[in-house]
Amino acid sequence: MNIKSELEKVKDTLQQQRDELRVQVHLAKLEAKHEWDHAEQKFHALEGKLLSVSTEVSEASKDVLASAKLLTEEIHNAYERIRRHL
Repeated sequence: MNIKSELEKVKDTLQQQRDELRVQVHLAKLEAKHEWDHAEQKFHALEGKLLSVSTEVSEASKDVLASAKLLTEEIHNAYERIRRHL
Protein backbone atom coordinates (compact mmCIF):
# COMPACT_ATOMS: atom_id res chain seq x y z
CA MET A 1 0.00 0.00 0.00
CA ASN A 2 1.42 3.38 -0.90
CA ILE A 3 1.51 6.55 1.19
CA LYS A 4 -1.20 8.28 -0.84
CA SER A 5 -3.71 5.47 -0.30
CA GLU A 6 -2.80 5.31 3.41
CA LEU A 7 -3.44 9.03 3.77
CA GLU A 8 -6.74 8.71 1.88
CA LYS A 9 -7.82 5.96 4.23
CA VAL A 10 -6.96 8.09 7.27
CA LYS A 11 -8.78 11.08 5.76
CA ASP A 12 -11.87 8.95 5.06
CA THR A 13 -11.91 7.69 8.62
CA LEU A 14 -11.60 11.22 9.96
CA GLN A 15 -14.31 12.42 7.58
CA GLN A 16 -16.69 9.76 8.88
CA GLN A 17 -15.94 10.71 12.50
CA ARG A 18 -16.38 14.37 11.62
CA ASP A 19 -19.77 13.74 10.02
CA GLU A 20 -20.96 11.72 13.02
CA LEU A 21 -19.80 14.42 15.43
CA ARG A 22 -21.50 17.13 13.39
CA VAL A 23 -24.82 15.31 13.80
CA GLN A 24 -24.22 14.79 17.53
CA VAL A 25 -23.33 18.46 18.04
CA HIS A 26 -26.45 19.51 16.15
CA LEU A 27 -28.62 17.25 18.30
CA ALA A 28 -26.93 18.53 21.47
CA LYS A 29 -27.70 22.10 20.38
CA LEU A 30 -31.35 21.20 19.86
CA GLU A 31 -31.49 19.49 23.23
CA ALA A 32 -29.80 22.47 24.90
CA LYS A 33 -32.22 24.87 23.15
CA HIS A 34 -35.20 22.87 24.37
CA GLU A 35 -33.77 22.82 27.88
CA TRP A 36 -33.14 26.59 27.66
CA ASP A 37 -36.71 27.33 26.59
CA HIS A 38 -38.03 25.22 29.44
CA ALA A 39 -35.74 26.96 31.94
CA GLU A 40 -36.81 30.38 30.62
CA GLN A 41 -40.46 29.55 31.28
CA LYS A 42 -39.59 28.58 34.83
CA PHE A 43 -37.48 31.71 35.28
CA HIS A 44 -40.41 33.91 34.26
CA ALA A 45 -42.67 32.01 36.64
CA LEU A 46 -40.09 32.61 39.39
CA GLU A 47 -40.13 36.34 38.67
CA GLY A 48 -43.90 36.33 39.13
CA LYS A 49 -43.66 34.40 42.38
CA LEU A 50 -41.03 36.78 43.73
CA LEU A 51 -43.24 39.73 42.86
CA SER A 52 -46.10 38.08 44.75
CA VAL A 53 -43.91 37.46 47.79
CA SER A 54 -42.79 41.07 47.90
CA THR A 55 -46.35 42.42 47.76
CA GLU A 56 -48.05 39.93 50.10
CA VAL A 57 -47.52 39.61 53.83
CA SER A 58 -49.94 36.78 54.53
CA GLU A 59 -49.65 33.11 55.36
CA ALA A 60 -50.18 32.34 51.68
CA SER A 61 -46.90 34.08 50.86
CA LYS A 62 -45.06 31.24 52.64
CA ASP A 63 -46.51 28.85 50.05
CA VAL A 64 -45.48 31.21 47.29
CA LEU A 65 -41.97 31.41 48.74
CA ALA A 66 -41.70 27.62 48.96
CA SER A 67 -42.86 27.36 45.36
CA ALA A 68 -40.32 30.00 44.31
CA LYS A 69 -37.53 28.08 46.03
CA LEU A 70 -38.54 24.92 44.17
CA LEU A 71 -38.58 26.81 40.87
CA THR A 72 -35.14 28.23 41.67
CA GLU A 73 -33.76 24.73 42.18
CA GLU A 74 -35.37 23.47 38.97
CA ILE A 75 -33.93 26.38 36.98
CA HIS A 76 -30.48 25.80 38.46
CA ASN A 77 -30.67 22.11 37.50
CA ALA A 78 -31.81 23.01 33.99
CA TYR A 79 -28.85 25.37 33.58
CA GLU A 80 -26.50 22.59 34.68
CA ARG A 81 -28.01 20.23 32.07
CA ILE A 82 -27.57 22.93 29.40
CA ARG A 83 -23.91 23.34 30.37
CA ARG A 84 -23.38 19.59 29.93
CA HIS A 85 -24.81 19.83 26.39
CA LEU A 86 -22.41 22.60 25.42
